[in-house]
Amino acid sequence: MTKVSALFIGGNGIISSSVSRLAVERGFDLTLLNRGVSDTRPPIAGVRHITGDAGDAKSISQAIGREDFDVVVNFRSFLPSQVAADVDLFSGRTGQYVYISSASAYQKPVARLPITESTPLKNPWWQYSRDKIASEDVLIAAYRDADFPATIVRPSHTYDESLIPFEGGWTVIDRMRRGLPVVVHGDGTSIWTLTHSRDFAKAFVGLLGNPAAIGDTFGITSDFYYTWDAIYRMLGSAAGADPQLVHIASETLAVAFPEWGPGLLGDKSHSVIFDNSKVKALVPDYVATTTFAEGAREIIDWYDAAESRREIDESLNASFDALIAAHS
Repeated sequence: MTKVSALFIGGNGIISSSVSRLAVERGFDLTLLNRGVSDTRPPIAGVRHITGDAGDAKSISQAIGREDFDVVVNFRSFLPSQVAADVDLFSGRTGQYVYISSASAYQKPVARLPITESTPLKNPWWQYSRDKIASEDVLIAAYRDADFPATIVRPSHTYDESLIPFEGGWTVIDRMRRGLPVVVHGDGTSIWTLTHSRDFAKAFVGLLGNPAAIGDTFGITSDFYYTWDAIYRMLGSAAGADPQLVHIASETLAVAFPEWGPGLLGDKSHSVIFDNSKVKALVPDYVATTTFAEGAREIIDWYDAAESRREIDESLNASFDALIAAHS
């Protein structure tokens, strides 16, 4: 049986590393294009590496030469100009081009739950999401007008052991362990979906080389969802702490920490529950099995394994203390 040849642009990231490992396990002939080896995740055995800059169409073209691939996946595409360049480069050279969009592109605030692939795309708060929407538009036009074999995938908040899934990172975990109060956006009761990258990979790899996925869009998330208070408490429990949670409005946090504003107001402050029926119809064995309680233990174990990973931002600590004092 001939192996499916696949090119992954990227391959060392949170999502792409899990997908790469599973694709190799399932027999894909996999080539990874990236700028170098990750210092966060171990090398992936059984893949071919080529060097190129995912953000530079000319660099990608030079790296792949005249090669064709059954499947091309771009994990590092964020702008419609990048998508347009990929359409030009891979037209006639691949049987399937898979674009990683984002569930943050869905309408905010969401008018109806659960979110499905037909939920409108509109995010007035976050430019990242608007760029993803515009990129999808490029691909949809290329499919309709020129039969470009596009598949669009929308992950939501996908994590592995290296990602603490809230603003502040390890600084917040350290505060928990020291008995200091930690800030949670809103009232802590909005609902959030977290998907381990291992689970995401199961559904995603099942779409690769699948002709029924061409010209279509699929959300891939876990079926586990939690309140933000529960997420903080699960990480606290894994870290051996009973966190003191202080609730502050997302709008207030967006003013205090402008770099957090778009992601909070355009995504995390809203309740999101997803219907995965569509991807399960094509990948019927897809089941998400990693709860966040398990994922939280993996996160804490990973950070505890090396002191260099446990970076503490003292200026952020001071900002937290001032904000908490002002709202106490």
